[in-house]
Amino acid sequence: MPSVLVVEDDPSIRQSLIEVLAEHGFAVRSAADGFGALREVTQTPVDAVVLDLGLPDLDGGDALRMIRGISSVPVLVATARDDEREIISLLNAGADDYLVKPFSGGQLIARLSAVLRRTGQVPAAGPAAAGAPVAAAVSDPLRATTVGELTVDPGARTACLAGRELRLTRREFDLLAFLAHHTGQVVSKRRLLTEVWREPYVDDQTVDVHLSSLRRKLGERAAAPRYLLTVRGVGIKLVAPR
Repeated sequence: MPSVLVVEDDPSIRQSLIEVLAEHGFAVRSAADGFGALREVTQTPVDAVVLDLGLPDLDGGDALRMIRGISSVPVLVATARDDEREIISLLNAGADDYLVKPFSGGQLIARLSAVLRRTGQVPAAGPAAAGAPVAAAVSDPLRATTVGELTVDPGARTACLAGRELRLTRREFDLLAFLAHHTGQVVSKRRLLTEVWREPYVDDQTVDVHLSSLRRKLGERAAAPRYLLTVRGVGIKLVAPR
């Protein structure tokens, strides 16, 4: 099981990253600042580091250079900065790859897995989660999923119910596609905001409004669900009607 150190000062974002990585079979440790990251890397070796640049004690670029001074561990930089010169500077300073915020969990896993393959940290198939390689898990979001009479095709961006194409807004489709990719799994509203909206601070009511609209288009109500089942206090899951 590959180990990853997440260096992120925002508690909500840090927890979201930890959850995504853990679900894909990574052993995850975390640090909230640059010096904490240096302590973690020094005390217990990890297979990779996901490094935020906006840290409270050190600029992430400086933290990267300090990590490079003590370790050759692969570093994936997660940054809101998209200036080409800075990105080139980070790569020259020793970053193995970078992701510009906001990014999806799928992007994170794909980039991290690629970095680990290039550096020889894991087999080409990627790290395993519950016996399944991450490489397969990453590609699944592009495959069509059929649940009961509902078919969701992210590649074609179509959703059909009993052979009839549903007219969904962009956000409604993204929400349905994410739930379809996690069919049978309870997904929290907070995770939906992070993964679908990519805005962890938006009110949960945003999800409720879109779920209500989706239910109408799927021909169901919250009081009589067929596909979208609410688990009170936990989240929502997509299931086949009984």
